[in-house]
Amino acid sequence: FKTACRPWCVNVTVIEEFRPRLRQYIVVQRVLDYIDFIENDQKERIRQKDRTEGNGAAVDLLISSVTKKPHSPGWFRAFVDALVHAGCEHAANYVQAKLPDPEVEAENDCCVRLIQLLLPSLVDMDSKTVCTQCYSAELLTQDDTEIVTTIENQGGQSGASELLRRIVRCPPGWFSKFLNVLRNTDHKRLYNELSGVSPDYEKMLSQKIGSEACTEEMSAGEESCDSIQYMETSTTENPQDEATGVTDQLCSSISESMDVSNNTDSEAAARVPEKADIVLRDYQMEVARPALEGKNIIICLPTGSGKTRVAVYITKKHLDGRRAEGKSGKVVVLVNKIPLVEQHYLAEFLPFLKHAYVVERVSGDSQLKISFTEIVKKNDVIICTAQILENYLERSNKGDDEGVNLSDLTLIVIDECHHTQKGGVYNHIMMRYLKQKNKNMRLKKEQKQPVPLPQILGLTASPGVGGATKMEKAEEHILRICANLDASKIMTRSLGEFTKEQRKIVVTVEDRKEDPFGDVIKKIMNAIHNHAELSPNCDLGSQSYEQWVVQKERKAATEENQKVRVCAEHLRQYSEGLNLSNTIRMRDSFGFLNKFYDEEIKKKTTPDEEQTIQITDTERFLFNLFKDNKEELQKLAENPEYENDSLSKLRAKILQEFSTRDAARGIIFTKTRRSAIALSQWIQENPKFADIGVKASYVIGGGDQSVVKPMTSAEQKDVLTKFGNGEVNLLIATTVAEEGLDIPECNFVIRYGLVTNEIAMIQAQGRGRAEDSSYTLVEVKNSGVAEKECVNEYRKTMMNKAIDKIRALNQADYDKRIIEFQMQSIMEEKVRMTKKKQKGVKNENPSEVKFSCRGCSKHVCTGEDIEIIENMHRVNLTPEFCELFIQRENTTLQERLLDYETNGFIACKDCGQRWGSMMLYRGIECPCLHVKNFVVTLSGKKISKCTKWSELAIKFSAFDYAEHASKIAESSDEEDSMTC
Repeated sequence: FKTACRPWCVNVTVIEEFRPRLRQYIVVQRVLDYIDFIENDQKERIRQKDRTEGNGAAVDLLISSVTKKPHSPGWFRAFVDALVHAGCEHAANYVQAKLPDPEVEAENDCCVRLIQLLLPSLVDMDSKTVCTQCYSAELLTQDDTEIVTTIENQGGQSGASELLRRIVRCPPGWFSKFLNVLRNTDHKRLYNELSGVSPDYEKMLSQKIGSEACTEEMSAGEESCDSIQYMETSTTENPQDEATGVTDQLCSSISESMDVSNNTDSEAAARVPEKADIVLRDYQMEVARPALEGKNIIICLPTGSGKTRVAVYITKKHLDGRRAEGKSGKVVVLVNKIPLVEQHYLAEFLPFLKHAYVVERVSGDSQLKISFTEIVKKNDVIICTAQILENYLERSNKGDDEGVNLSDLTLIVIDECHHTQKGGVYNHIMMRYLKQKNKNMRLKKEQKQPVPLPQILGLTASPGVGGATKMEKAEEHILRICANLDASKIMTRSLGEFTKEQRKIVVTVEDRKEDPFGDVIKKIMNAIHNHAELSPNCDLGSQSYEQWVVQKERKAATEENQKVRVCAEHLRQYSEGLNLSNTIRMRDSFGFLNKFYDEEIKKKTTPDEEQTIQITDTERFLFNLFKDNKEELQKLAENPEYENDSLSKLRAKILQEFSTRDAARGIIFTKTRRSAIALSQWIQENPKFADIGVKASYVIGGGDQSVVKPMTSAEQKDVLTKFGNGEVNLLIATTVAEEGLDIPECNFVIRYGLVTNEIAMIQAQGRGRAEDSSYTLVEVKNSGVAEKECVNEYRKTMMNKAIDKIRALNQADYDKRIIEFQMQSIMEEKVRMTKKKQKGVKNENPSEVKFSCRGCSKHVCTGEDIEIIENMHRVNLTPEFCELFIQRENTTLQERLLDYETNGFIACKDCGQRWGSMMLYRGIECPCLHVKNFVVTLSGKKISKCTKWSELAIKFSAFDYAEHASKIAESSDEEDSMTC
């Protein structure tokens, strides 16, 4: 128990607690020069992180490296000294828990926000002169000055931006010093803008300081300067005092303006400028009209045609109307992706509504979701991910106080509403709506008061046809979505003069005349087939082969046939390597395989290298097989003669777009996260692209289903911001960027070997919104994208015809079909819930489920040993279990969570098979199990496929935090007494 669950070091806890502050105040490149307890390779990784993802991401990696166990003696003092010597004293104070007064800290935060807000104006300065004065005022170090000067010499306003970035990291008190620097260097306009003082007042102030004899002029000036009277600035002989006074008043003003929502985070509200009244185009007003009359509708308009703006308009009119009637309004805007929360909040709803209504946003990344019930009560418009609303509707359904009812809301806006289908969270919410609607009909018949329900507004660019091949089925699919949303109409309209026609191009590719790299991989795969006595009946590397390998691996794991299981696992990697060589560079494929084998070999040694983990004959065969062919694969990977034709065609297309357009901006959609990252690297490393101004970056999804590290929503936002302001002009993206995200106007879109369905095709085409935009499809071997695209075009035409037929229906006939589908959905839901309850009744006793290692078939534990945290994380803290695993570092698990964090993983002590992660939950280290890494036996029967805990009908015991915490305290006391 002690080994896995001992208390976390106090110093580490303090560092982690103030990680956001340290990210703000640490300058990585400077600090690394003074740290000697981090290995040089890791230092270089941190520097590379700084170069590619910025100082904040590099600080995260630095902190993780510093707090990594085991700690070297004196590490904490060395870290503090490094911060001090690097000029990051403020960060050093936080690390040592020497915290500033809360009021001082709040004032400093306001000053930083003000600099960020006025940055576009402040960069218009003589940065060389200001830099010199800032050095004299001890706002910058010598190193800072040299870096700012170097960047300034490169031209543009980057020097001023860098200067400001470094100044705001100074300890509190820097703002008044900086104001004095601006005054002393004759930057009066910037001083006035930053301090909030008008030019007339500045002139008056100068006269006051120069002479005591102009009191009458001062009074006259005050009468004519109403705009500054609220500041109540007291003039003084000391410019330093005057600047400090301005600081206090500004921070007070900013704090007041941000205290709109009872101390909720309104930083964005302070930054976002208020926009004028919304003016809709004719086609927008036409599709909005039924909603303005209070009807439930779906608005179907192409991507980029202003659906969200229409929703804002409808929201405003809805709230205005209820206010005029003396009623309160409550609008919830639902989205299906976390980045969309911030996007809709900052770009649409807040700017147009902030002057009259209180707008807030809540997502899985936000602390506000904890008090979602209060947020709903205190705000007029709430933008949130759909799962949060569903969670609180369910709480209310269970009778919890902290819940939300549909009757609390007056309008629900559902973005990307085509997802309102079986199994989706949108549909769970709407099923509650439909059930209550059905109950209301019964209540009305009984002459009882019905429960009020909110108005529903759905938004989509394409409802799709649901895989239909006939018009009748396409109509049914769309009508079902209308029924699920209780829509009285589906509104669509031609954009007329605002329609933008795209040029569509399909680029075909030729097979390689020679593919020696692929031939070597296939030779290796056939050798593995022979060793494991496997006989595939499909092409190596194809999707059918991938499915065949997965089935073989699962069957072998269930049968405890480790020879076939391990071979199938390695074959899957080689299959992925083949696909990579057909999609991107051979060197990327080789790098992927080489990394896989490096990690597999690492699994066979413990972190302290004191114990060797067993290597079976099959594993030794597989390691030697790759080793014997590694040199040949590496040599072939570097030969451009054998590169795939798809990559050549993509290179030509990118060069064409950037050389024939004045300001090219485009998106390349690709299938996997790994290919998105590799394509971005390929472009960045190719000097031809740099010569014509290509600045590439990638954006990938935030889920953790893939072995590739996901992007956080903050990282996604950062890349999209750079794409919006031109720092990046070529975005390589997975399907995460197809739908919803507000990506600025592009003039070309390329789908690289990726075609899914007609909805995705329409969404991707919609990303090319600029005039004279092009949409190009580049084939990739074995992808069949050209054929799939033809099918999607057919389905798109079918969808538009189906919508037209539905809109032409008589309203009575339409209503009848909608009610039929709704009653069918309610009955299907009842059947589903009945089965679920029956399944719940059959919940097996935890003692009946046994877990064995997927890698070596060793018995690990039973269900009785497992506890569940927050109805989500299955953990095992028994002393017996803690003796069975080793702990390894996992640098990809660094995302900060609410009450827990994961920063390592656990693996079988015998074979190295990964079992799960080591989770720190409220100060207790908890080994967290991932069921996919085990063979599960339930009531004596092995389960061949169990990848999610939800697939196990077992009710585990709830985690008893108090009990475990008391055990830790007792063991700690015992250790202390023994020491004494």
